Amino acid sequence: MSGKIGNKDLIVSNEFYILGTTNILKAYGEKADIAIIEAMKKLLDIDNKMSVFKGTSEFSLINNHAGESAVAVSDDTYYVIKKSMQYAQMSNGAFNPTIRPVVELWNIGRNNSQVPKEESIKEKLQLVNYRDIILNDEKNSIKLAHKQQRIDGGAIVKGFAADKVKEILIKNGVESAMIDLGGNIYAMGVNAGADMPWRIGIQNPLGIRDEFVGVLSIVDKSIVTSGDYERYFIKDNKKYHHIIDPRTGYPCNNGVISATIVSDSSLDADALCTCIYVMGVEEGMKLVDSMEGVDAIIITDDKKIHVSSGIKENFILTNLDFKIED
Repeated sequence: MSGKIGNKDLIVSNEFYILGTTNILKAYGEKADIAIIEAMKKLLDIDNKMSVFKGTSEFSLINNHAGESAVAVSDDTYYVIKKSMQYAQMSNGAFNPTIRPVVELWNIGRNNSQVPKEESIKEKLQLVNYRDIILNDEKNSIKLAHKQQRIDGGAIVKGFAADKVKEILIKNGVESAMIDLGGNIYAMGVNAGADMPWRIGIQNPLGIRDEFVGVLSIVDKSIVTSGDYERYFIKDNKKYHHIIDPRTGYPCNNGVISATIVSDSSLDADALCTCIYVMGVEEGMKLVDSMEGVDAIIITDDKKIHVSSGIKENFILTNLDFKIED
């Protein structure tokens, strides 16, 4: 995409709360205001369909009818759950949309976080099986095979939403925009205010908020990070973060403390950053390297930064406490 647009002065920015997070949309163009209003309506629609915290959402209806009957859903919800299953298969279960029963046990990020009893975790893990999601393409319906099973879109819905916002902005002639849905970022075109690529800071997972390990320059890319610093609690001097390994029922403990994915699709970036966080550096990078147009930055607790080959030239290390691995 060209480095210049028609009128750089026509900028619209809006900050609002939807999808359980604070969102910021910043767009350049004559119809930017119309585009952002339309985008906000779409985000509310997605939240109404896919929030597990809304009793009337399609995700909640699927969960409430688990083990009983299939639920006909919208094209959006069907697409997201079908894509979730594809990532579950691709990652051998490291990504698992049926993780919710275990997530509810821990309740990390909410007022009553706790370390569950081991027997409780083992019991809930029996409900975690993405193969128990039964899809019917003809009826656009979804069923969970067993009672008490629950799906959760927390690791993919915001990515889907960012892609939909991008489509709306493009439809309205916007060529340059920053879509930030609670940290799920899509950088459209170039930064029209500076006629250069967007510069995105990579959070230092061991530092305070907005303290970066480096800066990545991107154009027309999504960038999504999962980190152990986002939501956690400390019990008996031990940190328990919100990224649960679906295979163990406990927060991941493989040395990874931050996983960032850069890709054309925000949905892909959202799902993949969870995949590689759970899979670890070696297996995670193998998955990334097998996919065209996908790159990763993985930070481990020994302050090493693993950067995939496709973005090494675009990443500048700014914190010398960390080291980029060859």
